[in-house]
Amino acid sequence: MTGVHQIIRKFTALTLLTLLGLGTVFINGQAQIISFPTRKKVAEDLEKEVGKVITGSLSGQQLRRLVVELKPAASGFAVQKKLFLLGGKIRQTYKSFRLLSVELPLGKVRDLEADFNIEYIAPDRAIRPSGLVEETTGTEQIRELLSSTTLDGRGIGIAIIDSGIYSSHNAFARTKSTSIMASRDFTGANLLNDDIYGHGSHVATLVAGADMFAEGAYTGIAPGANLLNLRVLDSNGRGSASAVIAALDWCIQNKATYNIRVINLSLGTAPVDSYKNDPLCVAARRAFDAGILVVAAAGNLGKDSTGKKIYGGIQSPGIDPSVLTVGAANTMGTTWRSDDIVTTYSSRGPTRGYITVNGVRKYDNLIKPDLVAPGNKLIAAQSAGITSASVPNTLIQLYPDLDTYASTVRTNKTMYLSGTSMSAPLVAGAAALLLQTNPTLTPNLVKAILMYTAQPLAGFNTLEQGAGLLNVDGAVRLARLIKSNAFLLSNGTSMLNGSLPNVQASQIADERCFWGQGVITNYCFLYGSKLMLNWQGMYSAGVTLADATSVINGSLRQSFGLVSSGISTSNGVLLHNGIVMADGSLTVSGIVMADGVSLASGIVMADGIVMADGIVMADGTAYPDAWLKAVNTVRGDNTAAMRPVRLY
Repeated sequence: MTGVHQIIRKFTALTLLTLLGLGTVFINGQAQIISFPTRKKVAEDLEKEVGKVITGSLSGQQLRRLVVELKPAASGFAVQKKLFLLGGKIRQTYKSFRLLSVELPLGKVRDLEADFNIEYIAPDRAIRPSGLVEETTGTEQIRELLSSTTLDGRGIGIAIIDSGIYSSHNAFARTKSTSIMASRDFTGANLLNDDIYGHGSHVATLVAGADMFAEGAYTGIAPGANLLNLRVLDSNGRGSASAVIAALDWCIQNKATYNIRVINLSLGTAPVDSYKNDPLCVAARRAFDAGILVVAAAGNLGKDSTGKKIYGGIQSPGIDPSVLTVGAANTMGTTWRSDDIVTTYSSRGPTRGYITVNGVRKYDNLIKPDLVAPGNKLIAAQSAGITSASVPNTLIQLYPDLDTYASTVRTNKTMYLSGTSMSAPLVAGAAALLLQTNPTLTPNLVKAILMYTAQPLAGFNTLEQGAGLLNVDGAVRLARLIKSNAFLLSNGTSMLNGSLPNVQASQIADERCFWGQGVITNYCFLYGSKLMLNWQGMYSAGVTLADATSVINGSLRQSFGLVSSGISTSNGVLLHNGIVMADGSLTVSGIVMADGVSLASGIVMADGIVMADGIVMADGTAYPDAWLKAVNTVRGDNTAAMRPVRLY
């Protein structure tokens, strides 16, 4: 071979190596191949989505809007042809930039990345105020699901039993109607349009914050719902059980006048009595029997002063089987749900109310909460102190760091709050959307739908998260399938107007979120598609979901007439794997929590139960004279959170 030919071969090889990101150096006269660092061509967040295609959690056929940067010498025609062959297209070109707005199946991003003309690929990220709650719960995407109206809870009355609502705040402004339909003060102070403490206004915003406030950043789950402002907590966040009972009684008496279908109780007291005797539970059950769904915060007693997990911290009236009891999840400040966890402080089950039989305490030990919803460091309306615009509400005075400092205008101020008190109103708002979609749903069926479509969080057991994380998208879509007046059906009769999806999952924030397909009863849960294919007697009025199972001779049994055939029963508490409830692993051996039966591997304490990874709350005492407090407001777990929008 001539010297010229050798030179040509070496030059060609070097050129190919350079194109491959490789190069050569000569050491002692010998050529050594080295690699040059190359710029990453796919953005980190898009890389995560592509990874989910590889694992199968996202469909490769799902179209994704992208922004593509071309190399300086790139051929626009070649890129257009490449996109066409990959099943994509150019949406927009720009005169001043080497950028293209394109649409491409997620599964083809790697093919586009390999093209020589491509410099960088990023997702077409949404630029808008951070309406985190609406988006991460799957609410935003179902607003236009009904062809005849916007799905926003309009026409549904939701009673906010709390510290009052600062009605002048712009978070409650509407263009067409008044959001607060009636106000009553059961504390004796006769403050009808103020919230000196600052808790109730925050809660009410999460339920029904106006979409026109802050460009929709803090839109409530049901912004069209009609709010009933029932004040039971004073300027220090304290109130009596009797005031709450009076408010519940008012709701029953005025149900028809205001179409009150949902009550939100972001408050609670220590459980001492069994739910069968607890006055708050008795009152909540009466409201439930009147056809009103009662949603209550689970409490913020999930850990002790050292951070150790505590079980048995569910507060009253959340201990009642008829109540929809809500724990708190942490979104980590993102709209996607794969990083969501149960907060450290969210109260865990089982319920610890008891009765004394022949001097021996018999604990209720029901599985609670029923589900969890975002509740860590959420931003909503900040009410003003009543005396002056310069005097903030009590919570801001006590904890100034809760202020977002996003505005100096009194009626635009916002604040952070954390706790199951913030989670409960999201579920109350979701219930209103279900009732707007299908007004004939019973309270039991609303509860069951919300649990069935909830997304189990991997690594957390049933006593921590119930059926899983609130999924508004799945719940609304399922409610839409259920026949009108389904309560007239007999047990086991077909309940749907259509078919359940082949894959029972929702697509939220570009992630597939599986429905848990389970419904919690008392000491266990029922699971399987037939829970929603067929009407179950437990969805009727006059019973609770807990009545569907019972313990007979030490075994869990389904109750005849309340559960149809083809439905499975769990053996106890489940540690979720993040897919469906039935696919996890039991954390207990044998039957769970029925009159002293062990929860953790045969270990029984004198007063009830022990968990392997935590301790059981002591019996505890009630607040003095049955005083209630808004469920211990906390600063929340110290993690990333939603960001405030600057207002003027």
